[in-house]
Amino acid sequence: MNTVVTVAETWETGRIVRFDHERGYGFIAPESGGEDLFVHTNDLLFEKALARPGIEVRFRAEDSDRGGKATDVELRVRDAAPREAIRMAPAAPVAAVSPAAVSAGDGASDILTEPEFLAEVTEVLLNSSSELRAGQMLEIRTRLLRLADEHGWIGD
Repeated sequence: MNTVVTVAETWETGRIVRFDHERGYGFIAPESGGEDLFVHTNDLLFEKALARPGIEVRFRAEDSDRGGKATDVELRVRDAAPREAIRMAPAAPVAAVSPAAVSAGDGASDILTEPEFLAEVTEVLLNSSSELRAGQMLEIRTRLLRLADEHGWIGD
């Protein structure tokens, strides 16, 4: 069976409406309306862990005999900061500090690697404000990373 695919030359915007990390796919609702588009984890150009409902994205739409699909999916950026910089959030799982260790005051804590720390900071920033621009996020991440390094909060 031949599959006919038509790829849009222009970028579209929308929001992730659902994403199943175990199965590696989800759906995007285009801002322009119409049917939700299928998106596969391999078509995400940012850290897969950030793919969750409500996240604004930009993408190219494809039409095929199987329906609409989003490709080249990027986090939506509202300023002129380089998009490559937004893609640098790492794929590492993030360790958590147990409440018992904190309340015990025994000094026990998990030291994060630099990629884990940046993933945590990125997650917090994305959930904090829809008004933050990409350039602002990158500056905050850089300053927090410097602070964490100075205090020994980051390990190898």
